[in-house]
Amino acid sequence: MSVVKSLLLVGLVGYASGSAAIDITGWTCTGSCGTSGANGVVTLSPFAGSSAYGWVSSMNGVNGLGLSGIGGTGAATNGSSIRSPTFSATGGQTLSFFFNYVTSDGAGFADYAWARLLDSGGSQVALLFTARTTTGGNTVPGFSMPVPVATLVPPSTPIIAGGPAWAPLGSSSGTCFDIGCGYTGWIQANYTVLTSGNYQLEFGVVNWNDTAFDSGMAFDGATIGGNPLGPGAAVTQVPTLNEYGLLAMIMLLGGLGIWQARRRSFRGK
Repeated sequence: MSVVKSLLLVGLVGYASGSAAIDITGWTCTGSCGTSGANGVVTLSPFAGSSAYGWVSSMNGVNGLGLSGIGGTGAATNGSSIRSPTFSATGGQTLSFFFNYVTSDGAGFADYAWARLLDSGGSQVALLFTARTTTGGNTVPGFSMPVPVATLVPPSTPIIAGGPAWAPLGSSSGTCFDIGCGYTGWIQANYTVLTSGNYQLEFGVVNWNDTAFDSGMAFDGATIGGNPLGPGAAVTQVPTLNEYGLLAMIMLLGGLGIWQARRRSFRGK
C-alpha cells in the first residue's frame, strides 16, 4: 500500500477467540505499510497472544522522507512512515511496544529506522530510538545517530547477520549489500511520558544515499499504561465454544430454577 492515506485495514489490538491481531485502522501511512503474520525471518512478536504485526518499509517509499539533522555524511532518499491515531496519556504512564528492524543494506549505504512520540499536531516530543547497523554490529544507537531515550529490553540490539528474507522488503528480500544486513529480532521499547497530553506514535524507515536494497521495521503491542493505543483498539473477547456451552448451561439452570419455584408455588395453593 502506498501514497499518503488513512489506513482502513481490518485486523492497534483486537481479540478474537483469545488471540490478538494487530489493527492499524485509523493509522496514517506515508509510503509503504501494512500488517503480516509470521513471515521469513520475522516471527510473531512476544506480545501476548499476537497473531500478526504491523510493518513499515522503504520499498516503494516516498522521496524526501527522513529525520532532519541526523545521519552523518550523505542523505536520506526515500522511505515510509506510519502514525497512530491521537491518544491521551497521563504524565508518568509508560508507552510500550515491540519492534524488529530488518535491513538488506549495509556499509556506507546503511539505512535507518526510528520511532518517535509526537504531539497531536505532529511535532516531535521525543525521538524514542533510531535503528541503524554499526560496524560493530549493534543497531541502537546506529552510527551518527542519537542515543535513544526509550529503555530497550534487551538493552543490546546486535544485528543477526545475513540477507533477510521478509516479504515487506519486496525484491530486496533475501539480498544483502555488504556488511550490516540482517535483523534484530524482537526488542521491547519502554518510555515514560513526562507530561499529560494528547500524542501520536510514529514508526519510520528510510533508504540512505541510494534507493536500492530496502529496509523495514515490524512493530506490535503498542500500549499506553497497559491499554492499546487509539480508537478501534478496544478488546472484544469473542466467546469460545466452551464459553458458549457454559452460557447455555447457566441459562438452562436459571430456567429450571424459575420452573421449580413456580411448581412449588402452584402446589402450595
